[in-house]
Amino acid sequence: MKGLILAAGKGTRLYPITQRIAKPLMPLANRITLAYAFDRLLELGVDEIGLVVGENEGQMRDALGDGRDYGVQLTFIRQPEPKGLAHAVSFAREFVAGDDFVLYLGDAIYSDSLVPFRSRFLDSGCANLNLVKPVEDPSRFGVANVDGERIVRLVEKPPVPESNLAMAGLYFFGPSIWDVLPDLQPSGRGEYEITDAIQMLIDRGETVLAGVYEGRWFDTGTLDSFLDSTAFLVEGGTRIDPSAQVTGSVGSRVVIGLGARVVCRSIEDATILPGAQVTVEGRIEHSILAGTVASETDLIGQIIDG
Repeated sequence: MKGLILAAGKGTRLYPITQRIAKPLMPLANRITLAYAFDRLLELGVDEIGLVVGENEGQMRDALGDGRDYGVQLTFIRQPEPKGLAHAVSFAREFVAGDDFVLYLGDAIYSDSLVPFRSRFLDSGCANLNLVKPVEDPSRFGVANVDGERIVRLVEKPPVPESNLAMAGLYFFGPSIWDVLPDLQPSGRGEYEITDAIQMLIDRGETVLAGVYEGRWFDTGTLDSFLDSTAFLVEGGTRIDPSAQVTGSVGSRVVIGLGARVVCRSIEDATILPGAQVTVEGRIEHSILAGTVASETDLIGQIIDG
């Protein structure tokens, strides 16, 4: 089995920082975000990984090299323009070369092992197994309607969901996915959707299963979700690099990176990126700060790259 990580996104909801730092390389609890994906794939016994990149390719290659520092073998795959998840997958056919593969969204964080889902996929002989998670508001997600463990229909952000099972960003595929991708048509928003490709597998009589995931699942694409993910990874505490200097009261959910210097009255629920020089005459709360930042007032709910 091979791994395929989608990492071409621009991370616009974390601008301006992700205009300078590629989103998959953003430090999350003082490790690059992609390191957590590598961990989970290695746990599955997968070390051959295709990394789908876009305009960020140069920065990603410079930072990751061939992947050996993370215990993986990386192959970079260029998606020339962002036209959806299935569009990104379509460029990986030569890399996958007829093997089974696991598709991982590059900004996802999972609390629990994914090994049981790999085992179920392989044991079942199904065409596709998708991680799904019960959620309170499924209308915000792609939703799996099931009959037992079989998915019978996928609906993208339904106004009246028939199920509470949200598609949770991890997919196991066999070779039959390559038979449907050439016939896929763009959705109403002009993208080639992975949910549409999976629905085509179902419509053609392939077995598609739901693997119900009960652990915690985060993405890291917004200020709130980035800080929630960070808080989970540091168990609500702090992670301050030994080289960092902090003057001020340090509360919970705080991460401060290599070589950073922070002067403030107090800091809580915040990430200070490596090398940042931050001087705030007040509180820092619920923020991500990078570069040189100076403020005569509190910084609350901010993303700043000074």
